[in-house]
Amino acid sequence: MEDTQPEGGENNRDVEVAPALISVHPTQDSVAVAVGSDLRVFDLRGNCGVTLVDETGEAFHKDSIRAIRYGAKGKLFVSAGDDKLVKVWSTDSWRCIASVCSEKRVSAVAISNDGLYVCFADKFGVVWVVDLHGLDGNETLVNKKAAPLLAHYCSIITSLEFSPDGWFIVTADRDFKIRVTVFPKKPLDGAHEIQSFCLGHTEFVSCLTFLVTVDYPQGFLVSGSGDSTVRLWDVNSGTLLDTCEVGSKAGIVDYNGSEVSCSTVTDLCTIPGSNVVAVAIQSFQGILLVSCDLSSQTFGAVKVVSNMGDSFIPTSLGCSSSAELLWTITGVSKLHGSSDHNSLACVRVLSGFKKTIPDAAGPELTVLDDNEVPGAEKLLEKLQGSLTVEEEVFLAAAEAVKTSMCNLLIKKQYTTEKREFRKRGRNDKKTKQ
Repeated sequence: MEDTQPEGGENNRDVEVAPALISVHPTQDSVAVAVGSDLRVFDLRGNCGVTLVDETGEAFHKDSIRAIRYGAKGKLFVSAGDDKLVKVWSTDSWRCIASVCSEKRVSAVAISNDGLYVCFADKFGVVWVVDLHGLDGNETLVNKKAAPLLAHYCSIITSLEFSPDGWFIVTADRDFKIRVTVFPKKPLDGAHEIQSFCLGHTEFVSCLTFLVTVDYPQGFLVSGSGDSTVRLWDVNSGTLLDTCEVGSKAGIVDYNGSEVSCSTVTDLCTIPGSNVVAVAIQSFQGILLVSCDLSSQTFGAVKVVSNMGDSFIPTSLGCSSSAELLWTITGVSKLHGSSDHNSLACVRVLSGFKKTIPDAAGPELTVLDDNEVPGAEKLLEKLQGSLTVEEEVFLAAAEAVKTSMCNLLIKKQYTTEKREFRKRGRNDKKTKQ
């Protein structure tokens, strides 16, 4: 089927690279990595790699995974992506307990705080909801149907987050918007009450997270964007509280808009129990730690962490509720010209976090040696695919990471002929059973 597709159409996806993703269990019981269609999980309690069980008998995912997420309670894990499949896994058995077929490629996932609903967004701008009532992780695989929850209407949704109290579901899109919606008591009937819009970004919104502390349990929304900024919001009113120009802080750009496409904020990770947000930037070899003064509702000090190694450009960040370690990954799938490293990833773990505002003059965070990482070499071999990677391959991967992050949200343009060809292969027009 692949060979019959016209040049420049779906075949382009064969050379599309997908950035590596990482997600950490809330209590750091396990760590999951996705590279291309490959899903890898390491059990930190048992100090061993996990064998995933999928009763479909097919490959777990047939195309690049674009979103992975643990539930707030750690009982569920969700993976989804370009093969239009959303898979729900029980973290007790690592069995796939529910599978959902999406009409379009999936761009983001979220799990409600009570673990009863999975939401996912597609490339057409629709958010769908799946009811998980009755699933306890022990039954046979269930094929679930999704119901439309809300829509951004033809704008790619880039990120989904539930508010800390579960009252809102927040959605961000390519058209600079952040929408805060009341999550309904009957989600299968749709979400119709919009609480607010958070407007202010001048480029696509790439990622969302909530910053929660003991003094502010309701949390504040933090967003990252292609405009090279991180912004702080009050979700109830949609008020923009403060802006941090992270591209200039990292020394990537003078903030004048000319180099915005090379300094996209690619991921955010709050350090639980603290006032610190870790920021990954598209072209930056390291991370930024941005503190927030929640009493004044402003950003504070910014600490640059660039001792993670040459060519290490994080594509995804993860942290457990203990906040002792920050897990980072760089890597891509389908690395052009390197058949021996089809899915390349490198995991680095940082320690030394304290629940205080980072001080630029204070002690440096420590990048753990391989033997100091939880699970040590066993974990790295499982999550990375191999224990060591040649330097030239790693450098090639770093360039591919930059390209993949640049192209991640670019809408593909097709000729009329190619568009008609694509329509014939669509699965959303098939007869419903």
